[in-house]
Amino acid sequence: MQADCGARRTDDVKRMALVIVLMVVGISLMLWAGWHNLRERKLAMQRAQENKMVLVPEQGGATVSPGEGDGPKMTGKAAPGFTLVSLDGKKVSLSDYKGRPVLVNFWATWCGPCKVEMPWFEELRKQYAGQGLEILGLADDVDAGKEAITKVATRAGVTYPILLTDGKVQTAYGGLDVLPMSFYVDKNGVVVVQTAGLGTKDDIEANIKKTIASGGAPSEPKKMQMSSVPSLSGEGKTAMKTVGTGAL
Repeated sequence: MQADCGARRTDDVKRMALVIVLMVVGISLMLWAGWHNLRERKLAMQRAQENKMVLVPEQGGATVSPGEGDGPKMTGKAAPGFTLVSLDGKKVSLSDYKGRPVLVNFWATWCGPCKVEMPWFEELRKQYAGQGLEILGLADDVDAGKEAITKVATRAGVTYPILLTDGKVQTAYGGLDVLPMSFYVDKNGVVVVQTAGLGTKDDIEANIKKTIASGGAPSEPKKMQMSSVPSLSGEGKTAMKTVGTGAL
């Protein structure tokens, strides 16, 4: 009897051990499945975001998004004003740069082409600083977090202001169908060039030069000039004439 009882106890222990093992395996499989599904969802979201940035080459080598054939939405219009918070917590407004050429660039941490052109922006900003150029980088994916945005900007060597978008500024600029998207604003606050997608460094520099040149130099005040003009009788007579620069 004792031997039979001992054998039964041994079998019970084995069964319990087997059940525990099966439970552990089952829980492990469930955890793995959950992790795998989460990973797949993240990858799907990333692919969806990347699909948002579909680029096709133009004849000139620049890149634009499909559907942009109807022409730029903002070119020739006044750039919408905005006030946003920078990574260091300061409020920055577009109006702060009134009278200066400004490149407003929308980008995101997941956008590969954005990261390519950011060092170009930094270099060209320094090159044309003497002509008043400023670049404002507006991070589209604020939900990525300040730390992630700062990390990307630091890696790119960016020192120009990086601003956190509020969801409204994107709409004001016609919506962002493609990233990167840039708006070249002249000293009068007018959008001279709007670009979508990644162009070349030479394209960017050409757009900057065009923006700097846009708006013209301030007109000089009219001057009062003394000149001698003949009278109807043919005698010389001193008269006051209002003339502009380069005219009589």
